[in-house]
Amino acid sequence: MNPLEDNWNLRLFRKSIVKQAKLRALLRFLPHCEGRSCLDLGGDNGVISSLLRQRGGTWYSGDLTEQAVESIRSLVRSNVFQTDGRELPFSESSLDLAVIIDFLEHIPHDRQCIKELHRVLKPGAVLIAHVPHVKKGSAIRRIRNLLGLTDEQHGHLRPGYSVKGMRSLLGGEFKVTDVYTYSRFFTELLDIAISWACATSAPEAAHGSKGLLITETQLKKMKRLFTLYSMLYPFMWLFIRLDMLLFFTKGHRLVIRAEKNPASGFH
Repeated sequence: MNPLEDNWNLRLFRKSIVKQAKLRALLRFLPHCEGRSCLDLGGDNGVISSLLRQRGGTWYSGDLTEQAVESIRSLVRSNVFQTDGRELPFSESSLDLAVIIDFLEHIPHDRQCIKELHRVLKPGAVLIAHVPHVKKGSAIRRIRNLLGLTDEQHGHLRPGYSVKGMRSLLGGEFKVTDVYTYSRFFTELLDIAISWACATSAPEAAHGSKGLLITETQLKKMKRLFTLYSMLYPFMWLFIRLDMLLFFTKGHRLVIRAEKNPASGFH
C-alpha cells in the first residue's frame, strides 16, 4: 500500500494552495531523474520528498530536526538522515541532483551547506534551491510580524534571500541558469490567514528550528477548523486569482536552478 494514500500530511498538502504551488515550482526545473542519484533537503515533512521519489531515480532525504526526519521516514521509509547541512553522508562527486526546499534559511551555516553540496555533486550536476524571496518594503512581511508570525516563530535564522544574495551564496562554483519567483500578495495574504488560524487553534504546537510543527493529534483537535477550511477551499482558489492583477511584481517565493561548474574549486 502506498503510505501516501492515507497520510494526514498528504491531507494537508492536498488542501494547501501554497504547498501545491511550491511543488509545481520545483517541478518546473526538475530534470529527468531516472537512473540518477538524487538528494532533497527539507522535503516538507515528507510529502514533497515522497512525490519527488515518484519521478524516478534513487533518492536520499535529509532535514534539520529529529521530528522532521521521522515525519519524512514515515512516508518514504528509507534513505533518510538528519543534518544541519555542514556534513552530508556521501562521497565526493557522487550525486546527480540536489533539491533544497525551505532549508537554507533555517540553518546557521548556509555557506557551509553549499560548500558541502558542491563536494558531493558531480561536475555539471543540477542544484535546485527554494527559499523565501526577500523584497524591500514588503507589506506582507509587515503583516506577518504584526500578527506574530515572525521569522523566529518560523525557525528562520534569516528572512530569506534576494536573487543577488543567492548568486553570491552559490559563488563561482555553481552557475545559475534559471530564476523563478511566484506567490504574490493575495496568495501570501491567504497563507498568513491560514498560518494565523493554525497558530491560534493549536497554541501548544511546537515552534522549533523548522517552525510550527502540527502533529496528527493536533490536526484531529482542529477537525472542525479543517472541515471549514475544506469547504472554503474552492473560494480560496478564486481569491488567489487576484495575483494575476499583479503580474508586474515579483513573487515572495524564489526558486533558483544552478549547475555545478565542471572545473571549479570552492573558496
